[in-house]
Amino acid sequence: MTMFRTPAAACVAATLAACATPGTPPTITPTKAGLVEYHGSQKTIFDTGKAEKVVPVGAMSGAGDLHGVGAVAGLDGEITVLRGKPFVTKVRGPGDAYTMDNGTGHHATFAVWARVSAWTEQPVPAEIKSYLDLQSFVKARAAAAGIDASKPFPFQLAGAPAEVKWHINVDLTGGKPIDTALFVKSKANYVARNEPMEIVGFFSEQHGGVFTSAYVPAIPANSGIRNALHIHMVTRDGKAAGHIDNLTLAPGMVLRLPKI
Repeated sequence: MTMFRTPAAACVAATLAACATPGTPPTITPTKAGLVEYHGSQKTIFDTGKAEKVVPVGAMSGAGDLHGVGAVAGLDGEITVLRGKPFVTKVRGPGDAYTMDNGTGHHATFAVWARVSAWTEQPVPAEIKSYLDLQSFVKARAAAAGIDASKPFPFQLAGAPAEVKWHINVDLTGGKPIDTALFVKSKANYVARNEPMEIVGFFSEQHGGVFTSAYVPAIPANSGIRNALHIHMVTRDGKAAGHIDNLTLAPGMVLRLPKI
């Protein structure tokens, strides 16, 4: 695996018991939409200036049919759940070195997850390469598969992309209330090239600022194009995981969609 530091820039039960940690709600009641569940929202971070503990990792992991993504509370890492197993990465020096933990003793400030017991697979055509190519392709193929693409749904990719630019949140706010600029700054950035991985993704055109972000390095500012993806990756060896900012796909990729 080749990784480089880049300049900083850029269904579960309706009520779930949370860990008895100070500042953590005793229960959560996820919102269901389409084929997903979610709790917390990105916009709440900006409204309050805080990234508080909202979703215990145990609420979105455990069972083998659970898949999810989220941001660790306190801008202190990334959460990816693949086949029920959590992959929680946090930046812990020196430099941008990070730790990987597969336990449930973490909390997300917002998260989205889904139960998928069976997937269908189809090859990704060679002409689908960019982030925006992928966004359009996922929507079109989901609709063709009988999924209501006007509502949120999960998807996955498997293969070895030519390049993936990804990050792990790390608190660089200096104790100041979190605003958009500080949120964008508070990231350690990495690049993986030709690395076998699985990508856990969620599509929605209706949840900007909730579990999809308006700020996406892959989409030019003022382009008028809205982001509809939240995608994380887990390398095949399980040693790296985080939020994908941009990517270039390579031949041989496979798209997985929920079997309807």
